[in-house]
Order: sequence, then C-alpha cells, then structure tokens
Amino acid sequence: MAENIDSSSILKSPVTRNATKLIVLSTVMFTFISYWKAAAVVVGDLGSTAYYIGGIAEQFIGKIAPYFILALMLFSFAVSALYLESSPLFTRGGVYRVVKFTLGDWFARVSVSALIFDYVLTGPISSVSGGQYLAGLINDTLKHSGINFVINRDFIAMAVAIIIILYFWRENIKGIEESSDKAFKIFIVTGIMGVLVISWGIITLLMREEPFFSHFPPLELHLSEHAYGWLKDVDWIKSIGIISILIAFGHSLLALSGNETLGQVYREVEYPKVKNFKKAIIVIFLFTVVITPGVSFLGLMLIPDDIRPHYIDNLIGGIAMFLYGPQWLRLVVQGFVVIVGVLILSAAVNTSIVGANSVINRVAEDRVLTDWFRKPHKKYGTTYRVLNLIAFLQILTILLSRGEIIILGEAYAFGVIWSLVFKSFAMVILRYKDKRPREWKVPLNIDIGRVHIPIGLMTIFMILFFTAMTNLFTKPIATVSGILFTLSFFIILTVSSIINKRN
Repeated sequence: MAENIDSSSILKSPVTRNATKLIVLSTVMFTFISYWKAAAVVVGDLGSTAYYIGGIAEQFIGKIAPYFILALMLFSFAVSALYLESSPLFTRGGVYRVVKFTLGDWFARVSVSALIFDYVLTGPISSVSGGQYLAGLINDTLKHSGINFVINRDFIAMAVAIIIILYFWRENIKGIEESSDKAFKIFIVTGIMGVLVISWGIITLLMREEPFFSHFPPLELHLSEHAYGWLKDVDWIKSIGIISILIAFGHSLLALSGNETLGQVYREVEYPKVKNFKKAIIVIFLFTVVITPGVSFLGLMLIPDDIRPHYIDNLIGGIAMFLYGPQWLRLVVQGFVVIVGVLILSAAVNTSIVGANSVINRVAEDRVLTDWFRKPHKKYGTTYRVLNLIAFLQILTILLSRGEIIILGEAYAFGVIWSLVFKSFAMVILRYKDKRPREWKVPLNIDIGRVHIPIGLMTIFMILFFTAMTNLFTKPIATVSGILFTLSFFIILTVSSIINKRN
C-alpha cells in the first residue's frame, strides 16, 4: 500500500534543501509556419546551388551538364520522399535519428560524421561563390567603365567568404533568431530574379537568327580526364556506358545538397503536418527544377564557348552580360543577380552553421559527446564551443581551397552523397524493423503474403549507393578529405562516448 506523503514535508527535508539547483535548457514553445515558409527555409539551402553547380559540372562532363543537373533535380523529388516518410515517425526526421534507430550507434556516428562534413563544406562553398559573384561584378564594371584594372577574384572571394562566416558565427554566438519571414522574403526575391533572367534569356535566344532549339547543347557525353579521377588510366572503364553515366551523375550531385534541411524544418510545419509538408516539398521541387537547370542551360546557350570559362564561378552573372539590351542595363541586371546571390548564399551559410550546431547538440544529448562541448556561453547561453569549432573548420576549408569553387565542389560531394546513402538504407531497414502504420509511404510497394518489398525505397537507395561507390574512385579530393574528416569525427564521438560511460 502506498504511503501518503505531505509535499510540504518534502520541501522542508534536508535532502531537498541541499539539492543542487539545475537550469534545464529546452525548447518550450514553437511558432508553427506555413508550408510556403517551410519551403523558403529549404530553398535557402537547396536553391543556392543554382549559383555554382552549372560551372562545376561542365568542367567535368562537358556541355551535357545541364541535362544531368535536370535529371538530378527530378531525382531530388524522390529523395524528398525519404524525409516525407521518416519525419512523421521521429521528432526530427533527419539522418542521425533514423540511422541510430535502425542500424545502431556505430552507423549513426559514421552517418552523422558525413553529415557534419556536408555542413562544414556548405558554408565555404556558398560564401566563396558569393564572393566570386561580387568580384565578377566589380571586374565587369571596371572593364566597361574603361578602367584597365582587374582584381584577384579568388582573393576577394576568400576575403568575402571569411567575413560572411565570421558574421554568422558571431550572430549565432549571440543567439540569432532563425526567421522564416526573412527566408520567405529571400525566396520571393530569388524567384523574381530567376524568372527575370530565364525569361529574358529565352527572349534573347528567340531574337537571334538561329532557330531556338538549335541553341540547346548536344546530348553527347564527353567526360574530361579529370572526371575519371583515379580511373583515368583504366581504359575498359571508359567503354562501359552505364559507368560513364554514373560518373556524370556523380559530378552533378551537388544539386541534391540541402535536402537534410527538410528533416530539420518538419517540426515547425503547421498542422495538418504531413499534408502541409507535401505541399512544401512540391513548392521546393517546382522552384528548383526550373531555376537550377534553367540557368545551367542558359549559361551554355547564351555565353560563347571561348568566353564561358571566365564565368565558370560566376555563371548567372555571365548570363546577365549576354542578355539582349544596352550595356548599362545588363550591368544593372548583373548587380541585381549578385545582390540576390549574396542574400541566398549567405542564408545557406547561416543554415550550415545552425544545422551543424543542431546536429552536434542532438548527438551530445545522447551522451555521445562530452559535456565540455555543450558548455553554454556565460553571457548568451549558446553552445559557443561547438559554434567555434564549426566556424574554425569552415574558415580552414576556405584557406585550404584558396577560394577555388571547383575544389570546394569536389570535396562537398562526399558529405552530400554518403549522408543520403545512410539515410536511404536506414529507411529500407526501418520498413522491416518498425511496422507501425505510416502516415505516408514512399510509393511502389509490393506485398506477397507476409513478405513486404519496398521497391521505391530500394531503388532510391541503389541509385545513391552506386553513385557513392563511383564517386569514391572518381573524386579523389572528396574521397581523401571526406574519409579523413569522417574518420576523425567518428573517433571523437567514440572516445567521448567511452568517457561518458566511464563517468
């Protein structure tokens, strides 16, 4: 029989009086957002790749790059379906939670290490791209003003990138307020810029003497020597068509970056959650499938072959300079492109810092990291040591890359693909491990008696897995840097976990 205890006697007891007072930091209130604003937050990361993916992909796979970028954006709809199924099952439907639940701690540590590598590279590639666009605008303005002076684009890009990262590092130390309203405004302005440039580009092509469709790049796959990476001396590889397609697919993979933000934003979506999350995914898909491949096609169709290499890091700025109209108007359009670019690319930098901080703190909550990492700032109460680590790694990456987008793009691909491989594999296993009813499932499922075959999930996983395996041999920079970082971070997580268990 339970005893009735007077609560006042508990409060007066010596144990209670001498108890250590703790302040528990937790999320206590959410402001739920519409699917439009949820889409805007994701587009701030996913849509920013439109500014640099076209130039990077063309360097490796030639003029067929826009077609593969279009294929990647269509495939991104299937990748989004992974998050649509997993998010209602978990508070946060991201990579770490899903992999930990299905595959265990070790796989979760590997997957989260690859994901952190993704976030660490997002900041540098986005900020450097913004710096390249700004430097390109300055050089074009000087040239058309008759001033014979050219600034060093890579140096300016590095300086701008470091300033952007330091700014958002400081803002996050102070406790920046993530604003879906700001993201939505950037989303609107970026949409206006995209529609303006693409529409104006199409009009420019229609006004030329050649038939409109004659400007489209040929559907011929010509991989550069650099595209084969460590396989460049293996002749029989070059004769197998499917491997060449996988190589080209892998070099266009950056178009998938930013999908993890879907798992982060689901919790804030207003009710009915799944219905609104579907709408957000459709908005994201329509936006990115038009803007990202659109500017890649226009870059090839408008900018002459002998001039385009000068705009590899500044593709949309180059498109603006070859639109129909007077010189001053084209410079104005380029200025608008650069302003919008700095906004959306800066938003991607902030998302990378916030995302990495969020993931690392979630790992720390599971006692995988020591409490040293989570020590709050004396004044602002933020996890400043984690933020310091993220900013340090991002600035170090910028310095090591010397402001070259191609190098950053190569390394970036590792985190993007492997975090998605672990995510998709975990989702396949989850179908068998957790048979609870789903609010939504990735389509194409067959049930033969008691045997369930998730064909859709397995297809997504196989495409991602074979692309990732191909990238291991064709992207030396990504493979070496990615494995070193992932292994180092995995060791940190493992050692920290052991220390926590002993304590």
